[in-house]
Amino acid sequence: MVALLFITFAVCLAVGVPVAFSLGISSLVYFIGNGMSLYMFAQRFFAGLNSFTLLCIPGFVFAGSLMNQGGITERLIGFCNKIVGHITGGLSIANVVASMLFAGISGTALADTVSVGGVLIPAMKKDGYDADFSCAVTAASSCIGPIIPPSVPMIMAATMTGLSVSKMFIAGMIPGILMGLGMIFVSWYVSKKRHYPKAERRATLKEILSSAKESFFAILMTLIILSSIVGGIVTPTEASILAVVYGIFVGFFIYKELTLKRLIDSMKSTVTSSAAIMVLVGMANVFAYILTKEQIPQMVADAMLALTTNKYIILILINILLIFVGMFMETIAAILILFPVLLGLVTQVGVHPIQFGVMCVLNLVLGLCTPPVGVCLFAATNIGETKLTGVIKELVPYLISNFAVLILVTFVPFLTSGIAELILGAG
Repeated sequence: MVALLFITFAVCLAVGVPVAFSLGISSLVYFIGNGMSLYMFAQRFFAGLNSFTLLCIPGFVFAGSLMNQGGITERLIGFCNKIVGHITGGLSIANVVASMLFAGISGTALADTVSVGGVLIPAMKKDGYDADFSCAVTAASSCIGPIIPPSVPMIMAATMTGLSVSKMFIAGMIPGILMGLGMIFVSWYVSKKRHYPKAERRATLKEILSSAKESFFAILMTLIILSSIVGGIVTPTEASILAVVYGIFVGFFIYKELTLKRLIDSMKSTVTSSAAIMVLVGMANVFAYILTKEQIPQMVADAMLALTTNKYIILILINILLIFVGMFMETIAAILILFPVLLGLVTQVGVHPIQFGVMCVLNLVLGLCTPPVGVCLFAATNIGETKLTGVIKELVPYLISNFAVLILVTFVPFLTSGIAELILGAG
């Protein structure tokens, strides 16, 4: 029946059935084939959703939507441009910096691509940047979204395996910053080589302070989320609700760009996005129950350990697997399916679960800007109204930079689990 489970799942994916329903159909076939009660199917489905932590998903999605509707995104971008606009390739660098700030609110890469890209890609094209390059830097920098906390994929990974969401968030901070710095350097280098434009003059201190004042409440939103979680003041779920309340207040009463209609539109998009994620989580929990029942994780671990017990070789093999999977499967779906299976293997060879969590998310997130299922890549290309092949070519140096960070995350645990334990303590 296990073979039938995987065959059904593969066939469903091959004919274009969404991942959530592919998991559900294949699990249903297994239950019926084994004569198991469908009550158990329903119980496992809802057990996967019965988590206080999962409430922060609609919270952070809603907060990200409020950023766009309430004028917060534009002010963040304006501030970034004032800071780095005078540098060669200033707009491309501002693109990366804005993505880093936006990552501290939304927790999703696609939201970053659409929000930041919707403003900066047309601006970069108008300023003389190639359309392909403008789309590439937007797609690549949006991958920072799920690494710098908060992060929806990290919430999924932690919830499925009982890990600390707060520690996962803290562990992603340094890798996210390193990704940003690497892409800033790539943007500067490419812009310098191609003589891309820069602002005619450096912004004066008065102009920077004026922009900082204008964007103060937008930047404060990011600081509130991060500091409250790092300081142990609130849980990630409470932080997401705090971000929503703050976003509504700022949008209505400070920037006064959030209207009742826009608020309702944000609610609708949040419900749609969150419902899709929750169905995926529920179905994945049923699928994971079957895998555990059939001892598939242990079989995978035994098979891998039969080849080698070297921790580093195993990590390299897992990296290759995850990069390949990330090119073809949506990030959250891949995490829900693979992370619990692989976690047991890496812990047996001495890899810290938090380090592996960040490594796994980073691997799969990089697939968001690579074909054939790179949703951020497609979104940026559509905004820039250009061809996919040209954007992929421009992405190469950014991918090299991000893979360098992946290597550090894989082999230097202090950057992830070490920092998390230093701030929040061991255990």
